[in-house]
Amino acid sequence: MANHKSAVKRHKQSLNRAARNKAARTRVKNSVKAVHSAVQNKDRAGAESLLSTAASVLAKAARKDALHRRKAARKLSRLSKAVNAVTT
Repeated sequence: MANHKSAVKRHKQSLNRAARNKAARTRVKNSVKAVHSAVQNKDRAGAESLLSTAASVLAKAARKDALHRRKAARKLSRLSKAVNAVTT
């Protein structure tokens, strides 16, 4: 454990940031899974609505630096491709 007051504060800050980033990444994973399950069920309308939600979650995670911006863009691109491939 840290001995200096500033080091203790930095440690607390790093724990808070780690928890915030973990929550953001979990939200991303859950939204991506929801889109994938709608695609597997061939529910195009549901997949499109979930895709817009996932896009918002991905953008927010990238904006908050919980996820790299290019990784977020790649995930969104692949999700869009999957949704567009669904035929009803």
